[in-house]
Amino acid sequence: MNCEMCGSKKAINKTNIEGAVLSLCSGCSSYGEVIERIKPKPKKKEKTFTQSPVKQETILLISKDYSKKIKNKREKLGLKQEEFAKKINEKESLIRKIESGTTEPNLDLARRIEKFLKIKIVKAHKEQTEYKSKTKAGPVTIGDLITIKKN
Repeated sequence: MNCEMCGSKKAINKTNIEGAVLSLCSGCSSYGEVIERIKPKPKKKEKTFTQSPVKQETILLISKDYSKKIKNKREKLGLKQEEFAKKINEKESLIRKIESGTTEPNLDLARRIEKFLKIKIVKAHKEQTEYKSKTKAGPVTIGDLITIKKN
């Protein structure tokens, strides 16, 4: 356990300083009233990374040629835009905009179009994000937040 004021690894006292209860080392606890002594917990092995941790997530994207696929399949089925719009419970004007490529359908609508026309316009894209730690290891202490000027 670390001291919440100076960051020392010997935090063993719960101390009341002006109404705030903090875990402090014996040196810093002299600034307040010691409430309770805490026994140090056995140390656990810390995870060390030789490389930066990587997070992988899957993002659903609509293909770039969605408008051509939708229009071609609709025409192949012999449906007019008005009929197609009624079948998937949407406005004809929205279908017109989607087929012209001016409006991209949201995922819910894209899924309904896929299901009705039996085409694939939604693709899963895997993206990896690398996280790099910019701070030192361990919890943030009050001492990390405050800079004291010594004259």
